[in-house]
Amino acid sequence: MTTTSGSSIISALGAGSGVDFIKLAEDISAASFAAQRDQITARQTALTAQVSAAAQLRSALTSLSGALGDRIRTGDLAPKGELANAAVAKVTVPAGVAPRGSYSLEVTALAQSQTLVSRPLASRDALVGEGTLTLRFGTVSGSTFTADGARAAVPITVTDTDTLATLATKITQASGGAVSAYVATGTNGAQLVMKGKDGAAGGFVLEAASVNDPAVNEAGDLTYLGWSAGSTNATLRQTARDAAFSLDGVAMTSPTNRVTGLPGGFGLTLTATNTGAPTTVSFGSDPAAFTSVMEDFVSALNDIVGQINDLAAPVGGELGNDPGARELRRDLTGLASRVVMPNATGSEPRTLGDLGLALNRDGTFKLDNARLNRALDTAPDAVAAMFTTGATGVFATFDRFARENSLTTDPSSLGGSLKRYETQKAANDKRLSKIAEQQEALRLRLTREFTASERRVSASQSTLAFLRQQVDIWSNSNNN
Repeated sequence: MTTTSGSSIISALGAGSGVDFIKLAEDISAASFAAQRDQITARQTALTAQVSAAAQLRSALTSLSGALGDRIRTGDLAPKGELANAAVAKVTVPAGVAPRGSYSLEVTALAQSQTLVSRPLASRDALVGEGTLTLRFGTVSGSTFTADGARAAVPITVTDTDTLATLATKITQASGGAVSAYVATGTNGAQLVMKGKDGAAGGFVLEAASVNDPAVNEAGDLTYLGWSAGSTNATLRQTARDAAFSLDGVAMTSPTNRVTGLPGGFGLTLTATNTGAPTTVSFGSDPAAFTSVMEDFVSALNDIVGQINDLAAPVGGELGNDPGARELRRDLTGLASRVVMPNATGSEPRTLGDLGLALNRDGTFKLDNARLNRALDTAPDAVAAMFTTGATGVFATFDRFARENSLTTDPSSLGGSLKRYETQKAANDKRLSKIAEQQEALRLRLTREFTASERRVSASQSTLAFLRQQVDIWSNSNNN
């Protein structure tokens, strides 16, 4: 019990009416608001259950949509390419694309980088000489160098303390990795190895300007490490070049061995040549995978139907009279007839029903395997096109279905119901808080009033006792 100034006064007075006014004030204030508080509390309990039920159904819809998308993107429905000669390349298929058919692939050259090996020095710590090295990028062909005008030359300042090892670090850093340099020590001594990026345009020359005049082109002078196309100052171990291949007889090139943007959206990582012996890249459909995902889809839909039957039951269901739950039930009954592929032609499947989704009399779903198999037999590519993550298809259709029923701006949707219940619950929380404030204010006021009454009672009792004493005194005096 909270101790107030009124309760302290009453305790100090000791006497009085003998009534516990502090508890009386608490009981009266609580009883005054009990009906309102109990009514709102009961409503809060019901609202909490409704919020939970609506959130459960909405979560079931969004979870199914997400799982369906993941299955299509990365699961057994994700299209996979196969090569008759797996040594030639690896096939990659980005999420959301579905290449079909087969292609002839002939790789005549792999992309490679320029590799340049300098003349040897005594050790990696040997001084290289002072001056400036300049990297220029372009195409090297025999003794010809064609500079790339779009790429700036890279000057590298070399001091009199730079060694072969420190120079390698400077080349790598100054070029931003366009040329990777390191020191290799072999039977001939320490040599600077420089490697550019893949592709014909990744070639380079290394111009050397020594502080010595004249330059001596010997170890210890910077010109010893310079190189131009056709020069013998260093050994050109490998010339930079593009990958060259043909797809269905169409000649193509790529600066790297990773090739993207091919028909249907697939990519290739070239790993070997097969000149004169083309191989086949093929993309096929797996009918069993489509049947499996439709079976799982039907099972998940029936789980949602079961939840609706429980949560929106007319008697005892948390959402028994909820417009959002009713709308969801109606939408589910029309799901099989929703158009999945608006541009389908002829006998190509257009709706979820064409994929075998069917409705039972009790509102649950079943899979019409005969209808699904007929679609797979007559239009396998069209069926496969329905299982992508594009703007149309099974995933896009159900994703829109889930979003429509989750819109908080639509009062007739499940999302609108959830928002309404949450708003009402928040309003009731404020009402309960206000009632608590009003109850406390009433308790304090009653305590003050009862305290004042107790003072008056105590004062009256004191006066009465005094008068009784006087009367007794007067009575005794008269008797004497």
